[in-house]
Amino acid sequence: MIYGCIETGGTKIVMALVEDCGDKPGKILKKESIPTLTPEQTLPKVAEWFQEEQVDAFGIAAFGPICVDPKKVEYGHILETTKEAWKHTDLLVYLRDYGVPIGLDSDVNGSCLGEATYGAGKGLDNVLYLTVGTGIGAGITVNGEPIHGMLHPEAGHVPMRKREDDPGKCICPYHECCCEGMASGSSMKARWSVPATELSEEHIAWDIEADYIAQALATYTLTVSPNRIVLGGGVMHQKQLFPKIREHFAKYLGGYLVTEELADLEHYIVPAELGDDQGILGCEVLAKRALLRSQLTL
Repeated sequence: MIYGCIETGGTKIVMALVEDCGDKPGKILKKESIPTLTPEQTLPKVAEWFQEEQVDAFGIAAFGPICVDPKKVEYGHILETTKEAWKHTDLLVYLRDYGVPIGLDSDVNGSCLGEATYGAGKGLDNVLYLTVGTGIGAGITVNGEPIHGMLHPEAGHVPMRKREDDPGKCICPYHECCCEGMASGSSMKARWSVPATELSEEHIAWDIEADYIAQALATYTLTVSPNRIVLGGGVMHQKQLFPKIREHFAKYLGGYLVTEELADLEHYIVPAELGDDQGILGCEVLAKRALLRSQLTL
C-alpha cells in the first residue's frame, strides 16, 4: 500500500509518499515541502503534488484548532486560529476528488501517533508528545489512539506561573501567561532579541525555558498520567535542556507521585526518536487506519 501523507505547519507543508512496511516505519519514497502561504496559494499545490501518484489513502496531520469529528459538518475545517488567512478553511476540499479514504488529526496528535507507533513511545499504552518550536503543541495517545473529545488537545496553551527573573512577556494573543506564549521558540526570540540557537548553553534563557516546559509537563502528568513524555521540535534540539527540565519537573511534582516511571526520569522524559519524520509517519498511521475502516464498512 502507498499512502499520501501531508503535514501542515505554520511555516511549511510537507507532502510525502510512504510505502506500508507492516509493523516497521513506512518507507518514505518521496518527500517535498512548500511554504505555508494563503489557502488559495497552498492547497491546490498540495493536491497537484499527488496527481501523478497512485495512493490508497491519505493521512493528514494539520495545525489547528481543527474539527476532527467526522460527524460534524465542519469536519476537516480549520477553526479559530492565530493564522487569520486560514480561519474556517476546508483542508480536504481538493483531496476528496481522489476518492480514497482520508485520515485526519491535529499536527501534534499525528506526531504523537508516529512516536507511539514506531518511536520513543512504542509498546506503551499512554504517550504524550510535546513539540517545542515556533509554537508549542501537545499530542496524546491513550491505548494507541489519539485523544479526541470536544476537539483535540490544545495543551500547548496551559497556564504558566511566570518567573520573577524572566524579562520577557507572553506573546500569545489569547492568554496572559501560557506555555506557548512563554516558552515557544518565537517567545524566546522576542525575549532575547536573537534566535534561541544563538544563545550560549550557559545563558539563563535555558533555565527559564526548562522551568516553563517542566511546569507544563507536571500539569500533563497529573492530569493524563502518560507512561512516557516525548519532547520534539526545534528548541528541543538543545540537549542541555533535558536535565534541566527533569530537575524542575521533579521540583514541581514535589514527591507527590511515586511510580516506577517517575523514579527514572531519564527514561520518562525523553527526546523524540524519529528525527523530523514523526509527523509524516503519524500521517502514515492515520492513512492506514482510515483505509482499514473503509474496508471494514464494505
